Amino acid sequence: MGKVSPIKLPTNRRCIHITTIKEITEAIKADPDNAEYTAKGWDPLFHVLPTATILVISQAPGRIAQNTKTYFNDASGDRLRDWMGVTREQFYQSDRIAVMPLDFYYPGKGKSGDLPPRKDFMDKWHEPLLAMMPNVQLTLLVGQYAIKAYLGRSRQKTLTATVQNYQDYLPDYFPLVHPSPLNYGWQKKNPWFQTTVIPDLQRRVKIALK
Repeated sequence: MGKVSPIKLPTNRRCIHITTIKEITEAIKADPDNAEYTAKGWDPLFHVLPTATILVISQAPGRIAQNTKTYFNDASGDRLRDWMGVTREQFYQSDRIAVMPLDFYYPGKGKSGDLPPRKDFMDKWHEPLLAMMPNVQLTLLVGQYAIKAYLGRSRQKTLTATVQNYQDYLPDYFPLVHPSPLNYGWQKKNPWFQTTVIPDLQRRVKIALK
């Protein structure tokens, strides 16, 4: 497979073009589509900053993350940081790591894990936020929803194949399986993930953090 070009998000008439992160946060909270979350006193969970060199695109906040108002503040976050080779302090305070889920609110519990993120959220809010991060060198696509959203038809037929062939999507994207405890069985069945993928991920993260 040849080099995958960065996805250009479709121009969406609903997409809000705002120039500051504070303004876009208030716009998200005021959006009628998010009224039920705002009514609960929930804040949108994302972390975007112009100095970011690493961007983590994930599914949506989990229940613990939403309740504590801290993204990846759970077992999945611990495992993701371990994969990246960064400390909790580096992850939250380095001013180099941004986190932008496909949906900024906890979607609720499904039959197996959390419900998927809302389909139209990314089209509306990712474009103006990406424009605020001109220095990103490495984008991690964490989980099947993020991979599908950003790789589209260029992804492999299965999640496993996409992650195993992660080099096909570099330097723009680094696809990863979700670090949820529900995927521990997958990791045991695919030892190459720990022996090949993780060391390269940590090397690239280290470079991007310099």
